[in-house]
Amino acid sequence: MHGCGRKIFSEVLMSLILFIVTSTLAWAGSPGDLKPRVPPEHLAEAQSFKNPFLPSANSVGKGKKLYQGKAFCSACHGLEGAGGTSGGRITPHGGQSPTNFADAAWQAARTDGEMFWILKHGSHGTDMAPYMPLYLSEEEVWEIVTYIRTFGDM
Repeated sequence: MHGCGRKIFSEVLMSLILFIVTSTLAWAGSPGDLKPRVPPEHLAEAQSFKNPFLPSANSVGKGKKLYQGKAFCSACHGLEGAGGTSGGRITPHGGQSPTNFADAAWQAARTDGEMFWILKHGSHGTDMAPYMPLYLSEEEVWEIVTYIRTFGDM
């Protein structure tokens, strides 16, 4: 390769590396994902809720079916739970991207009770609407929460 070709190749390679690094960082979630979405005045209550289901093939399987079907969670959060722009989703300027459930830091920061509270009441300032009791039963919400926890294992 001559000097000019090498320089162009090097610039293209660096651009590709930069794109991959920034895409990976964006996928991993933003610091905003780690802030509780439950309003401060309800956070202690939400954190006190305990999931009645232990992770089992049955509860996880039911949760997966609901996540991908009836509850339509995968439309925004993706089949792999990556949220953000996964699946080509575009978040309006200034809007909050869907949560990345696969992010280990997010999994560690959120309690099952907080996820339950959000599914019941929605998340103000985001596109996350309340799903319980209009679309989902309490049992179904807990099964979805149980399934969402599996994204931290991937």
